[in-house]
Amino acid sequence: MFRKILIANRGEIACRVAATARRLGIRSVAVYSSADAQARHVQACDEAVLIGDAAPQDSYLRADRILEAARATGAQALHPGYGFLSENAGFAQACADAGIVFIGPPPAAIAAMGSKSAAKALMQRAGVPLVPGYHGDDNDGALLAAEAGRIGYPVLIKASAGGGGKGMRRVDRAEDFAAALLSCQREAQSSFGNAQVLVERYVLRPRHIEIQVFADSQGQCIYLFERDCSVQRRHQKVLEEAPAPGLSAQRRAEMGAAAVAAAQAVGYVGAGTVEFIAEPLPDGDLHFYFMEMNTRLQVEHPVTEAITGLDLVEWQLRVASGQPLPLRQDQLRLNGHAIEARICAENPDGGFLPATGRLELLRWPAHVAFARSAGGAAESAAVRVDAGVVEGDTIGPHYDPMVAKLIVWGADRAQALARLDAALAQTRIVGPHNNAEFLRRVVNSRSFAAAELDTALIEREAAVLLHQPPLALEIAAAGLIADTLVADTLAEAAVDGVDIWSRRDGWRLHGQSRRHFKVEHAGVAQALALLGQHGGGSMLEIGGQRWPISVQPLGDHAHAVQLGAQRLRLEVFRCGDKVAVFAPQGMALLRDLDAIAHAGEDASDAGRLSAPMPGKVVAFLAAPGQGVARGQALAVMEAMKMEHTLHAPRDGVVAEWLYAVGDQVAEGQELLRLVD
Repeated sequence: MFRKILIANRGEIACRVAATARRLGIRSVAVYSSADAQARHVQACDEAVLIGDAAPQDSYLRADRILEAARATGAQALHPGYGFLSENAGFAQACADAGIVFIGPPPAAIAAMGSKSAAKALMQRAGVPLVPGYHGDDNDGALLAAEAGRIGYPVLIKASAGGGGKGMRRVDRAEDFAAALLSCQREAQSSFGNAQVLVERYVLRPRHIEIQVFADSQGQCIYLFERDCSVQRRHQKVLEEAPAPGLSAQRRAEMGAAAVAAAQAVGYVGAGTVEFIAEPLPDGDLHFYFMEMNTRLQVEHPVTEAITGLDLVEWQLRVASGQPLPLRQDQLRLNGHAIEARICAENPDGGFLPATGRLELLRWPAHVAFARSAGGAAESAAVRVDAGVVEGDTIGPHYDPMVAKLIVWGADRAQALARLDAALAQTRIVGPHNNAEFLRRVVNSRSFAAAELDTALIEREAAVLLHQPPLALEIAAAGLIADTLVADTLAEAAVDGVDIWSRRDGWRLHGQSRRHFKVEHAGVAQALALLGQHGGGSMLEIGGQRWPISVQPLGDHAHAVQLGAQRLRLEVFRCGDKVAVFAPQGMALLRDLDAIAHAGEDASDAGRLSAPMPGKVVAFLAAPGQGVARGQALAVMEAMKMEHTLHAPRDGVVAEWLYAVGDQVAEGQELLRLVD
């Protein structure tokens, strides 16, 4: 076994690998960019080396600097995590040339599967079923458009060297093909350094099912069951679960055998994932097609660990050090059900655009296991969080916006669903937009609860998943008032003596006291009042309506609140001018408004085309002097490794571009000027 490894990644996966290394007595080395000097993964490792500036191409994609760090620290092996250089055959070869073990497959296997086109040709020869499409090397636009017509719309354009939904577009009409192709090629070049694409028939109501495979250098190859990753937005996974609901034992064995055949066809060693698109059959079973192979550990590997009781990172380390696989296929057991939710800094109601900002509040559910042991799936691991950030960290524009992965295990799917709902309900995040509330709505949606899964589930359930109101104003206000009353009581208790002038209970000789609050709730300014009754007690007043209110502190920001006839358990957190109120049924964010400080503010941005997040201007799609209609595509931005098309907020004429293509812009900056 290795004595020291370097982890060539960041965030939660670097923390995850470091945890297993520590458990096995292996020292770990972190690499970090200037933006990550205080990052959690740096603290998680025994040593750390600065490798460059914040942009990935200046740090985490600099193979030369990473290898120099490995040599300088005496690391015997290098774990690439996922993303960045994890599926770069040239980097794997450079590690071998430097005498450093690459904890992953051989360079030849990465190269064979690195091109989707080449991989599909190889799979066809190996007898693995393929989706009908064009997988050739000629990427002439006219040829690809002709092939799309031959295949029949809708079609899917996919980056040949890509993954994670980048460089992928569904196209429903021939007239939209050329623009979608150019966008895919730009995104593929930016993300993977390769603009090559392929075109396939778009499978309607598809399920995305992947098989975890593992092979050693002695020629053994096994599969560790499957994961269903059908719930997606922007072609990126949102929820993953294992095993796949409704998959028959026979189909599981067939898919597992196909995955093993795919791995053996390229001489695979280590952990990998063979991904399939599955079509429902009339009998309820599935017909499957090979989609791609990811030659690395997957983001969603924890659900496989949960149902097998295994540590896949430990297996990676053992296999890379030359040891055989710890178990044979017939020794593997599937135990229970596990689901992973990807908690990301993004705005679900804003097209899932990534968000940036400081994590002012970050609290996870109770009874969390941050690292898995090699033992069985026990109750102590019923809830697990893999995170690469802590409270106070900032989600920046340079990297993936994932905050954490929340993983639950249950004896069956129903129990896993209940635990995931409870865990999401206990998650507390304040700062950038995030999808925690959205994920909870998905978990409770009819389709997901009934396991009616396909990649269009979010679009199909959009009416109940998106643009939902926050916690009702009166409940949010009750949380603010309750927290205020508790703070007053604590302040009184801290004052020496019992003079009446130090009391904050609002007592008056005649009549009642009135305290005014002005807050913003769901973007609307609201006036609240706390009334102190002459005979004792308090009332909450909103818009002329009143409710008696009383509070019992429960500790750790929690309050038992009686609001009229309602009995509420609320948690309240104050973060600067924000007041976050969490209840079992949801949350709301109130903003304290100072009437003087905000009197001159004009929040109206109507008619402006502004950057919805920090990023780079990729293209303008309308020239100065050109008339445009509301909803017309006007500009393309790149942020967090994805392209985002921005549309005209109203009819008008483009007066001027305010930035040039290639410029970096901050969130909220106006990109071009529209006039009537």
